[in-house]
Amino acid sequence: MKEIWLCFLFAVAAICAQQGGVAALTQVPCDLRETPHGSVCVCNSTYCDYLEQPELNDASKVVVISSSKDGLRFKVTTGDLSIKTPLVVEDKQSTDENFHAEAIVVDQHRAWLNLASIPQRLFINASVKTVKVSVQRELRFQNVSIFGGAFTGTVSYLIQQLPPDLQDHVYKSYFHRDGIAYNSIRMSIGGSDFDMEPWAYNELPRNDASLSNFTQLDPRDLQKIEQLKRLKRVAQLEKLKIMAAAWSAPPWMKTNDRWTGFGQLKTEYYQTWALYHLKFLELMQSKNMPIWAISTGNEPLNGVIGFFFVHFMSMGWTPWQQAIWLSDHLGPTIRNSTQRPVLIFGNDDQRYTFPSWFRKMRSSRSSALSYLDGLAVHWYWDELVGPQLIDQAHQEMPNKLLLNTESCLGDKPWQTHGPELGSWQRGENYMRAYIQDFQHSFNGWLDWNLVLDEQGGPNYVNNFVDAPIIVNATSRSEMYKQPIYYAIGHFSKFLPAQSVRIETRIEGENNSFTQLSVVGFQRPDGSVALIVYNGQNLPVDVALNDSQSGPFNLRLPPRSWHTVLYK
Repeated sequence: MKEIWLCFLFAVAAICAQQGGVAALTQVPCDLRETPHGSVCVCNSTYCDYLEQPELNDASKVVVISSSKDGLRFKVTTGDLSIKTPLVVEDKQSTDENFHAEAIVVDQHRAWLNLASIPQRLFINASVKTVKVSVQRELRFQNVSIFGGAFTGTVSYLIQQLPPDLQDHVYKSYFHRDGIAYNSIRMSIGGSDFDMEPWAYNELPRNDASLSNFTQLDPRDLQKIEQLKRLKRVAQLEKLKIMAAAWSAPPWMKTNDRWTGFGQLKTEYYQTWALYHLKFLELMQSKNMPIWAISTGNEPLNGVIGFFFVHFMSMGWTPWQQAIWLSDHLGPTIRNSTQRPVLIFGNDDQRYTFPSWFRKMRSSRSSALSYLDGLAVHWYWDELVGPQLIDQAHQEMPNKLLLNTESCLGDKPWQTHGPELGSWQRGENYMRAYIQDFQHSFNGWLDWNLVLDEQGGPNYVNNFVDAPIIVNATSRSEMYKQPIYYAIGHFSKFLPAQSVRIETRIEGENNSFTQLSVVGFQRPDGSVALIVYNGQNLPVDVALNDSQSGPFNLRLPPRSWHTVLYK
């Protein structure tokens, strides 16, 4: 009965899609389920929510796609730019006097955010604030082209347990145009912390500098390759960009002869480790699954200072050591091979290491940075360290790509370890972070695990965290799209490759604190995509003024985020 009702809603959504300038949109609505932390969209083998890509055929039309704390998920509202009254996005605003919510106050220029628990009754008679936002299309910044997540050993293991139709919903939800249109994945070279056990190629024989036993991929790789082939078919994806990184060398190559702890690569194996990377690239190419980019290694400080709390696979580098390995071994090995088109990204660690890591590399080997095509950043301590360090790195190396290559929540001692199923606040954490990063020159974002189970695993160290999609590993019959998924999708779905950030400015700000954030892009077809986030417990009127299309007004509901599309 429930699925008949959902199909009825699907039909109504298709019939009611507006014509005349905006092509009728086919939308399969979210099957919303309340949870102790908020709400999720439920998918099973026969039903999952999707939204067809909006097409703008008339310069006077605007499409607003909205998600909110009260339950909107990719709701479509259409309007006319020439109409002076605000285009209103309707929400299910709570009027419960006893309702308490956290009002989000964001400092865009620092790292901290403030949370205030405020009774909802204080807002009932409050006036709606108008915020003026200017859009200057002529001021153009970085290209944005990369969106994706990690296809870890855990992800591969979980997907393999699901029935085929539900597997396909995972792939379609992430990578199809009707999903959130990812175009990239990140995978490990050997094992990572999200595997069933630590592992590497050529673990035996020991002290084998020629890597005589690294002649084929591991069966775990072969399973991933078959899954990725199916992913591409289901998502109708012609090209999939794969970024790869190694967590650790086999223990015999390391100073501590262990998977984890304080240990670096032995200098006598610097060239062996470069050859290890080359062999992986060649073997993946032979399976028709070429690698787009590699990094110099996942979180190099884990094996230097992070070993006190990191108990999973890791290998330490100092920037001086890594510069020598990159300049004298990895760089020449890759560039003088058939794999020379593969991009190389440096650091693959936290924001607080920027830009000093690269300055120290340059001091060790002046040519080292010439082998880097890009800089890779992890998200985990961004709330404590502002984006100015990224700005400095970009100013010193303006021609290098800048990617966030890992992010999740639930990893900190003060956070719930594992999922907070349906948490809107965790979605807001992502929304604020994406907006901030794209305001500071990032070219894309690769999230961590595509899916995890109800605990936030499994893995060999019980390192439980959250993910945008949680699968029910007990029944193997459902998966749950969290607010995090939609937060990411408000960017990835509507920003095709070669979108360019344009100037957006909130006018009249007399300090750096605001509860409204906006970032804008011009898409390859010339249309504009604005991502607007209202973090307060009140509706807000947004008076937009575009340098080419002129002024128009929106009224946005509380605690909501929106993608605004127009020509």
